[in-house]
Amino acid sequence: MSTVLVGTRKGLFIYANDGEAWRCDRVAHLGVPVPYAVRDRRTGTIWASLDHGHWGVKLSRSTDDGVTWEEVAAPTFPEGSELRDGEPATVKYLWVITPGPEDRPGRLYIGTDPGGLFRTDDDGATWQLEEALWNLPHRKGWFGGGRDEAGIHSVVIDPRDSRRILVAVSCAGVFETLDEGATWRSRNVGLKADFLPDPSAEIGQDPHIVVPGRGDFDTMWQQNHCGVYVSTDGAATWKEVSESDGPAKFGFVVAVDDDDPLTAWLVPADSDGCRVAHGCALSVLRTTDGGQTWTRHTDGLPTPAYDIAYRHALDNRGSTLVFGTTTGNLYASSDRGDTWACLSTNLPMVYSVRFA
Repeated sequence: MSTVLVGTRKGLFIYANDGEAWRCDRVAHLGVPVPYAVRDRRTGTIWASLDHGHWGVKLSRSTDDGVTWEEVAAPTFPEGSELRDGEPATVKYLWVITPGPEDRPGRLYIGTDPGGLFRTDDDGATWQLEEALWNLPHRKGWFGGGRDEAGIHSVVIDPRDSRRILVAVSCAGVFETLDEGATWRSRNVGLKADFLPDPSAEIGQDPHIVVPGRGDFDTMWQQNHCGVYVSTDGAATWKEVSESDGPAKFGFVVAVDDDDPLTAWLVPADSDGCRVAHGCALSVLRTTDGGQTWTRHTDGLPTPAYDIAYRHALDNRGSTLVFGTTTGNLYASSDRGDTWACLSTNLPMVYSVRFA
């Protein structure tokens, strides 16, 4: 049984495939925006971030596959924390939830807007701000990329060494710790931000998402505001693999093959100034050679089409991929993206898609 958690503007939809067909098994938090949901592989617990707007952010978890839910205290900034001088820091959005490694039971990370990284070591009973990252001297200069404030949307833990963690911040860039958060350094060499006076500036880059190769953690992919990038040295340097005249350029999502880190998929958008499906036709791009070449796949996808996929709205397991769009369409492929089937055209705006 394959299970996919689909976070949307109006609830969490849990889809399952028994080997014959996909179906929507369960709906949770109906009417409430769910930016992100993920299952902790160590415990089976499903975690969901909620965005109540006027009532603020909430954190919820389920230990019975989404049948019942328990509210958990969401992370908050320590008293006296300032976003900028004289402006108190308040958590406005829980952007990503990342379960910890096998050797750290009870640990999870949450990336927030504004750009805080929070950690729990007791399965959500208490949360601590990663102070060293928050107190970087340039942090108060981080700025919003799509949201009013900078936010941490990608948290990557090295399965070989749980002390090594990378985060991606819009807008600031990629940062790495080798000592479990005690110190941090930027990892933005090779990136460009053509909206800055200095496009190659160390700080101010705008990664949309960072995804590592599952079988080769030294290979990482980044869909960036200014192009598609790949690193083969653990994010020490990045190489642009965009197409100058093709669709592999602007977008938000990227997925990486389970076994081959040089195989990746994108859902392209037209441009940062016209955020619709590239060429007004929904498509999925695939590379099998680390971005040297890209192939466009449209079989089963609509044209004309104007919706796009947000940064967490594509995921893959084995030969199966699933992605959702801003107009509530949900698509699945069982043949590595060659052909696609529509699972729904009536969901709310899709924020995240994650295999459970």
